[in-house]
Amino acid sequence: MNQITTTKSMGPEPKPHLQSELARLEDLDDRSELLALWATHYEGVTPPHNIRNGLLRRAIAYRLQEQALGGLKPAQRRMLEAVAAGEGEATLRAPPPALTVKPGTRLVREWHGRIYEVQVLVDGVQLNGQTYRSLSDVARAITGVRWSGPRFFGLMAATAPSVSPDSSSGEAEA
Repeated sequence: MNQITTTKSMGPEPKPHLQSELARLEDLDDRSELLALWATHYEGVTPPHNIRNGLLRRAIAYRLQEQALGGLKPAQRRMLEAVAAGEGEATLRAPPPALTVKPGTRLVREWHGRIYEVQVLVDGVQLNGQTYRSLSDVARAITGVRWSGPRFFGLMAATAPSVSPDSSSGEAEA
């Protein structure tokens, strides 16, 4: 019999009751009890009539973990839905590698006619002697609205043409 285990992740720690439910599920061989558990956790959804007990057990284990620890992130759910709809080819491409800015780098941005120069530190970003946790925090301090800091400073291209609050401002210089 396949062993059912929780996935090790950066998320919340498994709950003790979850561990005991999974252990009980692993030892459960009675199909009628498995179907009753399915009905409890998959309200209104009937399992396929030819599903084997092992797969039924794993699906219930997944649902138990999902309910206790949380489900898929929205981006993961959208990707899976796109794959299921046959749009998987474009969706499954790897995202571009994340750009890392090394400590000591100076970034310059013009905003509303004023030049802003930030210095990247080991533990954040400095603007006018004040240290911020991230480029996004600096962008918010400058503009007063939420911005992607890397996008604000020109470190990544916009995915689609958009109108920014100040469309006349210059691009970032690295």
